[in-house]
Amino acid sequence: MPADTHLVIVASRFALVLLLISIVLALVRLIKGPDAADRIVALDLMSMLFVAVLATESIYAGESSCLGVAIGCALGAWLGGGGGARLLWRSGGGGRGGGRG
Repeated sequence: MPADTHLVIVASRFALVLLLISIVLALVRLIKGPDAADRIVALDLMSMLFVAVLATESIYAGESSCLGVAIGCALGAWLGGGGGARLLWRSGGGGRGGGRG
């Protein structure tokens, strides 16, 4: 096994551990709140971290099949985050005057 391959394996394992710790911390923020805006941001962060986990797993496994799934999840997370922000804004919880009224 070449040294470069070993370095990639170690780095990707380390990155996966850090990403999983970050997902757990974002889950704590999702559960604790304190308001809807924090929960939407935490959910968006968790989805982006999930995309990063898929990309890192693709590097670790040495195949590119996970990258298509990661791109699809990123698109879904982007649309979901925008929809959640719009819902929050229309309900008047968006801060700085919120809503259209």
